[in-house]
Amino acid sequence: MNRTEYYIWFDTEYSDLNLEKAKLLQVSALITDTSLRRVAPPEDDVTLPIRLPIRDKVSAWVEQNIPDLIRACRSELAVDIAVADKRLANYVDVVVGPPAANERERPILAGNSIHADWWMIQHFLPHFQDRLNYRHLDVTSFKLEWQRIHPDIEFEKENSATIRKYFPHALMPTTGTRHNAYYDLQASIAELAFYRRHFLRQGKIK
Repeated sequence: MNRTEYYIWFDTEYSDLNLEKAKLLQVSALITDTSLRRVAPPEDDVTLPIRLPIRDKVSAWVEQNIPDLIRACRSELAVDIAVADKRLANYVDVVVGPPAANERERPILAGNSIHADWWMIQHFLPHFQDRLNYRHLDVTSFKLEWQRIHPDIEFEKENSATIRKYFPHALMPTTGTRHNAYYDLQASIAELAFYRRHFLRQGKIK
């Protein structure tokens, strides 16, 4: 399969909503084909808390909304950011193959509001970045058009049953689903499947 026929679904949590001040708290990645089917078993998915020293501060919003993740980042479960970068790069290499010299021939980064995650990749995850295409698939673009046309019908991101309906291969976290990068990236896959089914129609251009 051509490398560009892989989507690398990626999401992050970080310490401050101001990206200029933010540090990574969590990274998660899952690879599908363009039909949104897993190409590796769930146990190969990457989801890691990033080590956060006690002296490092987080914003008030982050402290209030994701306290469980902060505790994980200050526990023995957390890994250094360089370790996370290598784990992500190795995951792509094993599933997709070694990085193509031509950036156009690499797999596509995908997710919701993916520009923010791309910013974090550029600043903290150089080895992972070297595996990625310069083009990105942002589900938010479809969301905005859907909301414009159907303002009263919303994709239920917080409903795990809805996510499994549109992404049957989902492996939902049992706790901490809100503001959890692994939950959110699977919700993004399901959301794109939702728009494909109800919004996008294949047909001849006249």
